[in-house]
Amino acid sequence: MMKLQVIQDGSGNNAGVFIPMEDWDLIKSTYPDITRLKHELPQWQKDLIDERLEAIAANPKRIKPIEGLLHKLNKED
Repeated sequence: MMKLQVIQDGSGNNAGVFIPMEDWDLIKSTYPDITRLKHELPQWQKDLIDERLEAIAANPKRIKPIEGLLHKLNKED
């Protein structure tokens, strides 16, 4: 289990996460390309995520486990 620590700015807002080196090394060995990933999502992706989160909040019953979809798709084969 990772022992992450949330770092806050002077106003108490979450500003970052501290990951112990042992955990970071495990992440890098599992996902070797992680250090080459861009650090910032494009605004259109952030907007899309926000829209989807708002839709979920407005109607939480929309969310269903993926297993049901996979089962249905397998039956159609």
